[in-house]
Amino acid sequence: MLDKPDKVPSRPNFSSGPCVKRPGWEIENLGNIALLGRSHRSAECIKQLENVIQLIKETLGLPNDYMVAIVPGSNTGAFETALWSMLGPLPVDALAWESFGSGWVYDIKEQLMLKDVQVLSARYGEIPNLACVRRKSDICFTWNGTTSGVRIPNANWISEDRIGLTFCDATSAIFSQELDWKKLDVTTFSWQKAMGGEGGHGVLILSPKAINRLKNFVPYRPMPKIFRLGTEKGINLDLFEGKTINTPSMLCVADALDSLLWIKELGGWKATCERTSNNFRIVSDWYGKRDWITNLVTDESIQSNSSVCLKIIDNQFLKLLDSDKWKFINRMTAILEKHEAAFDIKGHRDGPPGLRVWCGPTIEPEDLENLLPWLDWTFQYLKTKNF
Repeated sequence: MLDKPDKVPSRPNFSSGPCVKRPGWEIENLGNIALLGRSHRSAECIKQLENVIQLIKETLGLPNDYMVAIVPGSNTGAFETALWSMLGPLPVDALAWESFGSGWVYDIKEQLMLKDVQVLSARYGEIPNLACVRRKSDICFTWNGTTSGVRIPNANWISEDRIGLTFCDATSAIFSQELDWKKLDVTTFSWQKAMGGEGGHGVLILSPKAINRLKNFVPYRPMPKIFRLGTEKGINLDLFEGKTINTPSMLCVADALDSLLWIKELGGWKATCERTSNNFRIVSDWYGKRDWITNLVTDESIQSNSSVCLKIIDNQFLKLLDSDKWKFINRMTAILEKHEAAFDIKGHRDGPPGLRVWCGPTIEPEDLENLLPWLDWTFQYLKTKNF
């Protein structure tokens, strides 16, 4: 039996969302910049929202002609806003290989009730045949599947002379993986992932091609207010200048500003991607030397470096029913939480039984190094008790 580890992570927060705050974060850091008790329509608040938008453009290295808006509802709200406002004039190719992508497929087919929809799907741990997408369709996909640990390897499969728009849910890829912006027309994310920000606010990034769609396409369906990107006169440009659809939390805005300033100081997206990849390497080097656990994703070229999904491959564990596997996982994560070694690393409820460890840029390498011996010890302890 392994000895119980004598060190725990200083920040055992390995949730895949909301994710741990940036290193050195303190609530007091927001005291001087949070515009609390002020109208979000005031000049000062609009200026701060504009600053957040500008820092997003700068730290992500967006093309100069791309536009950014802050919208309600976290990444879900941002992606739904795009779907409801822009889908309809062309056929749709909807890709799904985990729960969120499957959710977009459901909404496209059952809520928007679009007729010409090609669904390209794959099991957890795999990816659809990307060569099957149509050049004359709108393409909806997730760059990095948070619940499956699968990412697309690149954007080469997207035609440069495509007729349709690409709609990319990039919430767990932003600031963790290099994105090919010339292939992305509608991109969404939230502050709660790699930025370590708070939930409830989404970010919508539009290419000139997407902006042109908004100017020329009027949806035939009723449009909820929080999804409206257009007006009777065309696109609502105020949204891209810090004038939000509804009331944002200025405390969350200040927190996002704090995170973006930290990212800027690091060196922008290249630095945060490097931190994420280095963190992933710590975990992959560890499970590469273990016989009881490995990556859920077999193909290394599509393994996520941010939301790392792990499967237990011990023969005795594999003989269990899925319900019993989940009971084992629940006992394992309960022990880890009791010892404050890891919080919230149980695999997503829609995925196969396993563990999920966030390795994004706000995670410190030392915390991962202190976590991994606890995974070994906890598994062996429970195996001795249960098998």
